[in-house]
Amino acid sequence: MRMSKLFVQTLREFPSDAEVVSHKFLVKAGYIRKLTSGVYNYLPLMWRVLKKIENITREEMDKAGAQELLMPFVQPKELWEESGRWEVYGKELMRLKDRHNREMCLGPTHEEIITSIARDGLKSYKQLPVNLYQIQSKFRDEVRPRFGLLRGREFIMKDAYSFGTSQEELDKEYENMAQAYRNIFNRCGLPTKMVQSDSGAIGGSVSHEFMVITDTDAGENDVFYCDDCDYSANSNHAVSKLPKAVVDGAECGLKEKKVVDTPNTFSIDELCEFLKVPPSLICKCLVYIADSKPVLALIRGDKQVEETKLMNAVEAIEIRIATAEEIEDLMQKQGFNAARGFISPIGMKDITVIADETIKDLKNFVVGVNEQDKHMVGANLSDINIDKFVDIRLVEAGELCPQCGKPLKVTKGIEVGNIFQLGTKYSKPMNAVYLDQNGKAQPYVMGCYGIGISRTAAAAVEAHYDDWGIKWPIAIAPYHVIVVPVATNDETQMSVAEKIYKDLLEAGIEVVIDDRNERPGVKFKDADLIGFPYRITVGKTIVDGKVELVTRETGEKVEMTPEEATSKVIEFVKSALSK
Repeated sequence: MRMSKLFVQTLREFPSDAEVVSHKFLVKAGYIRKLTSGVYNYLPLMWRVLKKIENITREEMDKAGAQELLMPFVQPKELWEESGRWEVYGKELMRLKDRHNREMCLGPTHEEIITSIARDGLKSYKQLPVNLYQIQSKFRDEVRPRFGLLRGREFIMKDAYSFGTSQEELDKEYENMAQAYRNIFNRCGLPTKMVQSDSGAIGGSVSHEFMVITDTDAGENDVFYCDDCDYSANSNHAVSKLPKAVVDGAECGLKEKKVVDTPNTFSIDELCEFLKVPPSLICKCLVYIADSKPVLALIRGDKQVEETKLMNAVEAIEIRIATAEEIEDLMQKQGFNAARGFISPIGMKDITVIADETIKDLKNFVVGVNEQDKHMVGANLSDINIDKFVDIRLVEAGELCPQCGKPLKVTKGIEVGNIFQLGTKYSKPMNAVYLDQNGKAQPYVMGCYGIGISRTAAAAVEAHYDDWGIKWPIAIAPYHVIVVPVATNDETQMSVAEKIYKDLLEAGIEVVIDDRNERPGVKFKDADLIGFPYRITVGKTIVDGKVELVTRETGEKVEMTPEEATSKVIEFVKSALSK
């Protein structure tokens, strides 16, 4: 490809609406252009990257025994009603009607469609197990699309679904897919960490995410991990052992149960200072709104609520902390006069109360009494009505690993893949069954395995960049090398550059020659911004028979003959692609 013909327009400045590295560089370097909120045009350079990620994914999926198909982007309401998700999926499901007034949706995922395909085509245990996958566009109507391709509304995804006869078959395929994912991301130049995670709207009992570890602002999730064993988990699934803390108020003189005045103690710190007690002795009560209904969450005063865990505990679709106005309205309906900081489950009626496991250990503790400027000290569990004890605690760095007891560490991660053990979540309600050895109908035992193709591309930028631009891993770079003649009006420079270009093409190397009549600085800046893994510069040193070979990843610059530079690039590229 000649740079003069390449459809690319680089920008001098970053886009004003870009918040993270990948969004900034992919727009500035001419890879993507925004069409509307959360929807992007993939321009030629981006499309080459995406196709390479797709092909790597396809090769590893095929090698793992999966079979590719393609399912429709538009899906009928009826199948979603069969699974029970039409009403509960949430506002991210883009619903629409066709000209015949039939309700449909744009597919955010394809569990219902693939289950209907299996139901029609897999009738006997002899046909199982089977793994079917597709690479397809998806659409989720995100309320706040951000971070460019990392959280858009339209995106490209590989989703696979396995069908088997038993948990044993599912376990085997789950590990098969996990290994395929390791291979895919390693080939893409993206070392990942497989972490325990929440299943979310997909459902299922066991799930893991593949996270690209990054220190950029694009890291969406905290990943807790242990250096001494293999434990790692997303923040919405992580658990830990807590260091010893004061949990019996008798140690602080709070053995007698009574209501005391605690004026202006709206925060945990203020209450601790007033009562001279540690925060671990306080039963903190928070009001959340879960699917429009108030919920009380109880947790030890020195800990925080992890909202996804709480959302799962109350089986809600959406959850958020209540506003001051909503708390005031709740208190009025309950007949109390209290603001945030004095709320309590004591005396509350017709409201769900979820308590974290840390509350179980408290004795003679401090809790609100739904009266302004007052708290109860010396309280015990018998004084509180609790519907359910469940882990709703946000793990913190330094807490102890649940497996080996060593301190946990935390880092940021970008999710690029996920795997779920669905079991019979979809096959049972959709009556998707096969006949077993005894001729009896049994529901498929299913698994689900997704990779964000466009997210993987963006994550690669987050992991490989510097101040000047992108540093693509060679396996997914749009082109392997750029040849830059410094002066296009210099016949010697152009002649040598053209020969290098031709020789690389004949060797199967994806190469661009920058034949533009531009200043050298412009050419070099564009080459670094776009992120070609190698640059061969043909300049004044050609009179001495030398060109310059630059490696983008390391910045290493070496002078050598044109023939040596050509051979080195061919060697480097083929060696990298063979791994």
